[in-house]
Amino acid sequence: QVQLVESGGGLVQAGGSLRLSCAASGRTFSSYTVGWFRQAPGKEREYVATISQSAAVASYADSVKGRFTISRDNAKNTASLQMNSLKPEDTAVYYCAAGRALVGTSSPALFDYWGQGTQVTVSS
Repeated sequence: QVQLVESGGGLVQAGGSLRLSCAASGRTFSSYTVGWFRQAPGKEREYVATISQSAAVASYADSVKGRFTISRDNAKNTASLQMNSLKPEDTAVYYCAAGRALVGTSSPALFDYWGQGTQVTVSS
C-alpha cells in the first residue's frame, strides 16, 4: 500500500517555472513506476511523464518534452516534476501516481495509487 501527497502547485505567469513534489508513505515505493498526470476542467486525465523504479528511465508526453523533468529519490520516498517554460495550456490539476505499469504507460487505469492532486494555473 502506498499513499501519495502532492505539493508545490500554484499560480505562475507563462514562461515561468514550478516544481511539484510527491511524498510517498510505505516501504514499497521503490518497487513502483511513478507517473505524473494532469486533468483540466472538462477534459480527461492526461499522461505527463513516468519514471522507472530505479530512476534510470523516464518518458514524457510530446506536449511537455524538453520543458518538464521527472525525478525520484527512493531513499526519501519522494518524486518530483520540474516544470519550465510553462504555458497557459499546462493549467490543470496535477496528480502523482504509482503502480506496476511500464515506463511510458499513458493509461491512468494502469496505476494503482493516486494522490489528491495539486492545482497549477498558468496565466498568459
